[in-house]
Amino acid sequence: MGDRLRLAVGIMGNASSLLLYAAPILTFTRVIRKRSTEEFSCIPYIVALSNCLLYTWYGLPVVSYKWENFPVITINGLGIILELSFIFIYLWFAPTRGKIKAGTITTMVMVIFTVTAIISAFVFHDHHHRKVFVGTIGLVASVAMYAAPLVVVKQVIMTKSVEFMPFYLSFFSFLASVLWLAYGLLSHDLLLASPNLVGLPSGILQLGLYCKYRKRGIIEEEPSKWDLEHNNIQEKPKHMQLSMNEDVKGKI
Repeated sequence: MGDRLRLAVGIMGNASSLLLYAAPILTFTRVIRKRSTEEFSCIPYIVALSNCLLYTWYGLPVVSYKWENFPVITINGLGIILELSFIFIYLWFAPTRGKIKAGTITTMVMVIFTVTAIISAFVFHDHHHRKVFVGTIGLVASVAMYAAPLVVVKQVIMTKSVEFMPFYLSFFSFLASVLWLAYGLLSHDLLLASPNLVGLPSGILQLGLYCKYRKRGIIEEEPSKWDLEHNNIQEKPKHMQLSMNEDVKGKI
């Protein structure tokens, strides 16, 4: 029963993470259409790539015991494909300075991952120590990935607008954190559960801000529209009166 529940939670976690990883498709559709990266940053996608690389390696039998973390492999393996696609599109349409910056950071991430994989495979000789080593580095990458939206949170608080914080992205981030926290606890694997202790509060904060400023935005927009219409109604008689006076003067 416990293994079935863990597998079910892992499948649901995969579904929510897939929606989370696929969310930037709309952003990059816009980049391709405009043939410009505009003000978008590539760093969140590079951080997500490092997270997917490390946890794919973590789930493989080299680090984990046999295929105990197969759901972790599937979703993060798919995440690697998606994030590499986003980074490639960014590099294709970015200006020269952006290409150099994104290419340098991506290269650093690949080097760190390669060194981590080599050390875990050849220095440590049992699954426990390999999991601790890779999981600790993966924890840092996960915290960086979940902390990235805090920049947008700051912008939401300053502008009191949720324009730059899509609801579904925040919701799926929250849902994925809940499910992977549950999966880690059911697996008795704190290294899988721990990153979501950061992602969960971050998701709650984003949803809370969305609810707060979405309602405020609706309340503030409606009076402004009514005022505009009201002013137009008041201005019409003035224009009509001015026109009548000019006609009278012309006849005189």
